[in-house]
Amino acid sequence: MAISIDQSQYSVNVDLESFQREVIEASAVRPVLVDFWADWCAPCHALAPHLGRVVADLDGRIGLAKIEVDEGENMKLAGQYKLRGFPTVILFYRGEELARFSGARSRHEILDWLRIHLPDDLAGLAVS
Repeated sequence: MAISIDQSQYSVNVDLESFQREVIEASAVRPVLVDFWADWCAPCHALAPHLGRVVADLDGRIGLAKIEVDEGENMKLAGQYKLRGFPTVILFYRGEELARFSGARSRHEILDWLRIHLPDDLAGLAVS
């Protein structure tokens, strides 16, 4: 089970085995962004620092779970969530998917997307 802190204290590497605990259960406490990425994917590498900065800027009020789809059985999660390309980011809250996007985005675009998709009581988290 490969779980390690990545990019910030608010980010964890997640695999098939830890997904339920680190994403679904953790999203009961705070929203969790899940970054489905692959090492061969240039847009994935472009997106990663922006996601890391967003969760750091929000001081852990939103978590970040990173799933390398080419490791172990992680592609099963990509199939379960019907992903069509990488990177794909899914926002979970209270165990449910709220929204998703694919492709690289800037920090400001991610914050705007969060403002739109977080529930009203949490939309204020995504201030720049």
